Amino acid sequence: FTAMRARGAKSTDIAIIVVAADDGVMPQTVEAINHAQAADVPIVVAVNKIDKEGAQPDKIRGQMTEYGLVPEEYGGDTMFIDISAKQGLNIDSLLEAVVLTADASLDLRANPDMDAQGVAIEAHLDRGRGPVATVLIQRGTLRVGDSIVAGDAYGRVRRMVDEHGEDVKEATPSRPVQVIGLTSVCGAGDTLMVVDEDRTARQIADRRNARKRNAMAARSRRRISLEDLDSHLKETSQLNLIIKGDNSGTVEALEEALMGIEVDDEVQLRVIDRGVGAVTETNVNLATASDAVIIGFNVRAEGKATELANREGVDIRYYSIIYQAIDEIESALKGMLKPIYEEKKLGQAEIRNMFRSSKVGNIAGCMVLDGIMRRNAKARLIRDGNVVVEEMTVSSLRREKDDATEVREGFECGLTVTYSDIKIGDVIETYELVEKPRD
Repeated sequence: FTAMRARGAKSTDIAIIVVAADDGVMPQTVEAINHAQAADVPIVVAVNKIDKEGAQPDKIRGQMTEYGLVPEEYGGDTMFIDISAKQGLNIDSLLEAVVLTADASLDLRANPDMDAQGVAIEAHLDRGRGPVATVLIQRGTLRVGDSIVAGDAYGRVRRMVDEHGEDVKEATPSRPVQVIGLTSVCGAGDTLMVVDEDRTARQIADRRNARKRNAMAARSRRRISLEDLDSHLKETSQLNLIIKGDNSGTVEALEEALMGIEVDDEVQLRVIDRGVGAVTETNVNLATASDAVIIGFNVRAEGKATELANREGVDIRYYSIIYQAIDEIESALKGMLKPIYEEKKLGQAEIRNMFRSSKVGNIAGCMVLDGIMRRNAKARLIRDGNVVVEEMTVSSLRREKDDATEVREGFECGLTVTYSDIKIGDVIETYELVEKPRD
């Protein structure tokens, strides 16, 4: 998260620091202020949640003076705006403060006639559109058809979409757009630039990719230990990891957090691959060849990857909260492991049809693909290989017109879950938590 805040501060012209009026200044607030001040960008402070009981906007103003942000009403030069995001209070005043701060502190000029340069704020893999990069243009004009290179990814701009989902033909300075047409997913924070032709873009990307691999090999010598790899560690002192996530910023944050764990020299940690999107058979094959553990963050295995992993004995660990991954590894290192609940998969069902009921809401007509669907079981919703909802419950289950406790593989069923935004083609995965003592 430190890397995310630093990247944001370097990419922006004005930083808006949001502070909760009831909580006060938190450590992450101080970190955000430090990054904004280090990047030398003007700051506007939005004091949020003023509608809540116990809100103390004046106390916040006093706390912020300790960090060099003195409100205008106290004789300083920082604008403080009291807002309520939930009720929409004073949002216009916040936008006005941003404009006034820009007029007073910034000379915002850029040449729109040169080849475009910008920064990739985020990037992810979309099943229908391929690699998609969210780009902020900083100078020049980006047009559909331009040859581009962003980090170690390259391609030609096939399509650009604005914040409303509308197609745009060109993006001028300060314009954020989603760019479609890269051959791979670039990294969050990578610089995007336009080059003369596709061959030049490919050459630049290949050189950067080679440098990135060399740098990874040099910096992947940090040390940790995992509790269930004791037998493996008796044979080798190196733990290999493959990290997959739902977007590149998340993968970067998880990798940095794991590499940053301070331990002794027991085991060597090496991230041999990282990427965006579902866990694939290619990832499992690489893990098999290198005795690696796969970490999936907000993504699941697709196709026959799970079957292959089970057959080859590859350990795939799924997380939806970054601190769970960090805490589990850190606890293992410190020998503070307690009995845990292990997730046991019950089954998967694909939504084939949707029905609307005035009593119970959306009813999903499903085909059980494997295992069983069980009433009152915990479940997650998977869409295009990505986890959309981590925790929900199968609240009712029917086989034809009769209530059912469970429905097995190969049968159709109707069910409702405690989440309304379900679609045809979604996969519902049920599971239960089984208590498992750690070794």
